[in-house]
Amino acid sequence: MNLADLVGEAARRTPDKPALLYRDAAMTWADLERHVAATAAGLASLGLATGDRVAIALGNTPGFVVAYFGALRGGYAAVPVNTTYTTPELEHVLSDSGAAVVIATRSTAPALLGLRDTIETLRHVVVSDATAAPDGALSLDAVVAAGGEGVAESVGGAEDLAVLIYTSGTSGRPKGAMLSHRALLANLDQCAAITPPVVQADDVVLLVLPLFHIYGLNPGLGMVARTGATGVLVERFDPADTLAEVRRRHVTNVPGAPPMYVAWSMIPDLSEAFASVRLLVSGAAPLPASVLSSILDRTGQHVFEGYGLTETAPVVTTTLMSEVAKPGSIGRAVPGVELRLVDEAGDDVDDDDPGEVVVRGANVFSGYWPTGEGGPDADGWFATGDVAYADDDGDLFLVDRRKELILVSGFNVYPREVEDVLLRHPDVDEAAVIGIPHPYTGETVKALVVVRAGAQLSAEDVVAHCAVSLARFKCPSAVEFVDELPHSATGKVSKGRLRESAGLLAR
Repeated sequence: MNLADLVGEAARRTPDKPALLYRDAAMTWADLERHVAATAAGLASLGLATGDRVAIALGNTPGFVVAYFGALRGGYAAVPVNTTYTTPELEHVLSDSGAAVVIATRSTAPALLGLRDTIETLRHVVVSDATAAPDGALSLDAVVAAGGEGVAESVGGAEDLAVLIYTSGTSGRPKGAMLSHRALLANLDQCAAITPPVVQADDVVLLVLPLFHIYGLNPGLGMVARTGATGVLVERFDPADTLAEVRRRHVTNVPGAPPMYVAWSMIPDLSEAFASVRLLVSGAAPLPASVLSSILDRTGQHVFEGYGLTETAPVVTTTLMSEVAKPGSIGRAVPGVELRLVDEAGDDVDDDDPGEVVVRGANVFSGYWPTGEGGPDADGWFATGDVAYADDDGDLFLVDRRKELILVSGFNVYPREVEDVLLRHPDVDEAAVIGIPHPYTGETVKALVVVRAGAQLSAEDVVAHCAVSLARFKCPSAVEFVDELPHSATGKVSKGRLRESAGLLAR
């Protein structure tokens, strides 16, 4: 099956039902199917070959949805591009993926036209939000018109590459994770097997998570298409504006990330705003227990947490699978996903011991572009690099990234443990911990700290605070105060960028 077939099936079941709500406009499933078919034909008119990569540098608009499913319908691989990327970052993704076409906004077109001169594979820059494209670019309207009749039958599917999505990694440049139609569809099926259902046909789902991120793309948009529900597209997260849209559209499902819930927890009329909501979920990073408790107390709604990776399309676990959703837990594996905790030798750890999370299932990716390196082993197991432990009930708790492990004189230091202690200081607004070289201990702990507005804090204060709760080797030996920390699109601190810019962030 081709992922774009989900659009055609929804259009056949409920052609007149709204598929997408965006600002004051609505697009039915029949409308969406027509646009998807026409876009697939338009892309074919550009001379693309099956499997060519189509980059999509658009925000959460109907244009993104049409371009995404249109590329898949035509047998091409979609490359969602982070809309906050700088020109050098865009150049890396477009060049590394070998994209033949990039679909973007008129404002981004000049930079992309400049890159076209340096990227050999990039043949077309297509503008989606203007009828008159800049010189050298094409308008999507013109491309669609050149395609003639739409493509009703999808080209390819199953093990064919559907999405090439670039992951930030823990260091170095982003790598392209190859997700097949099989992997993306499998994860939708796995999520659909959760009881009670995560998304149903009569649901209205908030789509504010960036669609260029796997979380917004598959559990968000993908589940809307699979169920034939209605998606509410929001381009930018603003706490008050987004809540107003939740009220106006009577949203029932909110796939979110911790920064969203942190911001919402400070809004007085949150309970009224969430009156129509039946399910709140959070992922991409740990949700502070205080925020979870605040939302539960004020709204009666529990925020169910999950865990996943780009490489697993992405959902691996959720507290929806737990008997009791515990604060700080990532729950249990979703149906159809096998999960083990292993030591460095690959053996299962003893009860209560932390181990690396390894997963197996039809949702696992095909390796990294272009060779498939780093994919699942011969038995189908993929090592996530994340460390977790299971409690007596079988519920999982993340400890940290194995790749981010700091070795101080041979002793393991998990950055998250140190970060949790730092965040308990009343004057610390945000903190991140990385390992840096040390002449005697091999590595040592460095803390990057954002101080709360108006507070005064010294490095000595930070170290003394940590010494109360942590062994000496776990305490930071270097403290750097910074104005802000770099974040991914879903609010996770980017440790890779911190390492690359170490020493450059001090104020």
